[in-house]
Amino acid sequence: MRGSPQTQQHLGLIAATGVGVGAIVGSGILALAGVAFATTGPSAILAFALNGAIAMITVCSFAELAARFPQSGGTYTYARKVLTVEAAFGVGWVVWFASVVGAVLYAMGFAVFLVPFLEQIGLMTAGEVPGWIGTRLAVVAYALCAVGFYTWRLTRTAAGGGQWETIGKVVVFIVLLVAGFFALAGEAPGPGALAARFRPFFSDGFVGLAQAMGYTFIALQGFDLIAAVGGEVRDAKRNVPRAMFLSLGTALVIYLPLLFLIVAVGAPGQPVTEVAAEYPEILVAVAARNFMGPMGYWLVLAAGLLAMLSALQANLLAASRFARTMGTDRTLPARYARLAPGTGTPTAAVRLSAVVVAFLVIAVPDVAAAGAVASLIFLASFALTHGIGYLARRRAGRPEGFRTPWFPAVPVVGGSACLAIGLYQAVAVPPAGVLAALWLGVGAILYAIHLAPRARVVDASSEGMDPQMVKLRGRRPVVLTPIANPASAETLVTMAKALAPPEVARVQLLSVVSPPERYDPEELPGEVRDAQAVLGGALSTAMEVDLRPEALITLHADPWGEIARVAEATRCESLLLGVGHLDDSLMTGSLARLIGAVDADVVILRAPSEWTPDKARRILIPSRGGRDQSPVRARLLGSLARTAPRDVTFLGVLSEEAGAGVHRRARRDLERLAWDEMGDAAHAELVVGNDIAEEVARRTADTDLLILGFHRSGRRRAVFSSLMLRVARATNCPLLMISHRRGAALLPEASRLIPEAARRAGAAR
Repeated sequence: MRGSPQTQQHLGLIAATGVGVGAIVGSGILALAGVAFATTGPSAILAFALNGAIAMITVCSFAELAARFPQSGGTYTYARKVLTVEAAFGVGWVVWFASVVGAVLYAMGFAVFLVPFLEQIGLMTAGEVPGWIGTRLAVVAYALCAVGFYTWRLTRTAAGGGQWETIGKVVVFIVLLVAGFFALAGEAPGPGALAARFRPFFSDGFVGLAQAMGYTFIALQGFDLIAAVGGEVRDAKRNVPRAMFLSLGTALVIYLPLLFLIVAVGAPGQPVTEVAAEYPEILVAVAARNFMGPMGYWLVLAAGLLAMLSALQANLLAASRFARTMGTDRTLPARYARLAPGTGTPTAAVRLSAVVVAFLVIAVPDVAAAGAVASLIFLASFALTHGIGYLARRRAGRPEGFRTPWFPAVPVVGGSACLAIGLYQAVAVPPAGVLAALWLGVGAILYAIHLAPRARVVDASSEGMDPQMVKLRGRRPVVLTPIANPASAETLVTMAKALAPPEVARVQLLSVVSPPERYDPEELPGEVRDAQAVLGGALSTAMEVDLRPEALITLHADPWGEIARVAEATRCESLLLGVGHLDDSLMTGSLARLIGAVDADVVILRAPSEWTPDKARRILIPSRGGRDQSPVRARLLGSLARTAPRDVTFLGVLSEEAGAGVHRRARRDLERLAWDEMGDAAHAELVVGNDIAEEVARRTADTDLLILGFHRSGRRRAVFSSLMLRVARATNCPLLMISHRRGAALLPEASRLIPEAARRAGAAR
């Protein structure tokens, strides 16, 4: 329904696994193994193993969510389904940044591994190493060149290119492992001599181990990027979980033996901690030289270049897909959702991600700092994923396909572990925590000032089209529908069904009866019998349309005040009212006071008794482009569109004197509003005219439903403008007047109306 073009499902199981392997294998361990050994000694092996266990637990939560939501966007998409739109933006902002910082790490890692090659070329061609080759400025330039190349590449094809980097580095690691074990077998050290190389196992106790885990968790990140491109994977419910486990398993099968070999044969005659402190960024290459000779050194550097490039591509790919999905939902500007014609790539999203990567490459001082920031951000995003998986299972039950074993222990343990390591990392490496906090602050300001209005509208539309979102978010909305006239009961019941998300919402039918002057315990008052008959007819209609409402009859001398009291007691989300005519006394008196007394969306229906929402195929919405009523209108339109196709027209009317520039801006705003509320199922139309009521009335001749919005003043009293009333009275078609709740506590108008209703109810009893 959303008007964004669909990405083709061009990735099979092998290609999806390649995305994960490309991001995980080689890059992290080559960049950060030296940092880990320098921090904690041989227990770096344990640090990687523990991180692997946490990552495998995290894959379980990811896999269940991927099976439940086989779409692109990864953790952000899961958050949007399960949490509020504000929380989903925060999650998306974090995971997008996580992929961006991961790309920074690998761009800088590529630059570091490139320097020895350039130095060797300098020696071979000029007999000396130019002094500028390894400078900070040169390293930044190398990293920016890599970012620029993959930015160009990712805008050319949807998949971002071939898998040659991934295949090449895996082959190199296999060669390294085979050579290392041959070297160990040829040396044949006794058990005691081999064990001595691993002592002291903890060079800095538990503190060093925890810090090494924080530094290196990023080395096992990459499986989550498969979820980020899940919408591009064929048979995603099956292949995405499988690809995650395969990619992480491949990484662990390579990493743990390699780390063992670095200690066992990679640092002969010298503690591995000292070698790592001397060569923190190329420890694996130095270790390979020790057991393979110069060929091993250059082989690892070549593998490092391939690993860094493939991981850089994978993280840029994932970052662009996060940005594109957020643009589709308007939690980022809409232009980042667009796909380029021909290639089907989100070009603007790729370029945005690349610009942020380039900025951070310049700002972050070294690889270790980039690794610390990346690990912290990914740990936070993984903890969020565990929490989202827990909530989704609790609220919606087990999904089809993969299910997390030992629930809820797995998400609780995994989320707690990720959170604990992340918090320790923020304290142990303050710059990482500061940068993460700054990023979240920038995101909060951007969302509040620029993104929130459109994001909330699109979110409300999505809820209307997909009631499962309401269930996943743990909401149980109540639609309160007072019924007094039996002729309007059928229309109001069917309208209430359209407003109520199926399976999760409650529809409360209400009849308020004036207390009889004399009460006879032997016989029900006639007013009560009439109310029973009205509600009985309404319940019969409800059963026919597969609605299971609740019915309530109350005695009260002031029906408007009683409706307000019941609305507060039930905490209704929507109040549906039926009116037969729109006289001034009603619209400016009792009805306005009632609307001022409720904190709920208000929907006022004027329609013939035989009309039902199913007949509303052509819908007209006069608008000036404002968004005050958009959330309730978007949710209603989404609900109507879920049951049958609707032809929705957003109509703007401007005088000719307004000028061409005003007309262009108005048309643009109207088109954005139409897209946000209904996607490509709606269209905008701007007409030139001096009498808005006359233009709208003319268009309603072939309209099945007219929707008008009205505001609430500071005291929450409804403001039915004279223009709105003139438009309503000039038309005879079915009419909905809507007003969005403001989400505030009840204001003075309600504080007077509701207690008065309660007092009179007590007197009646």
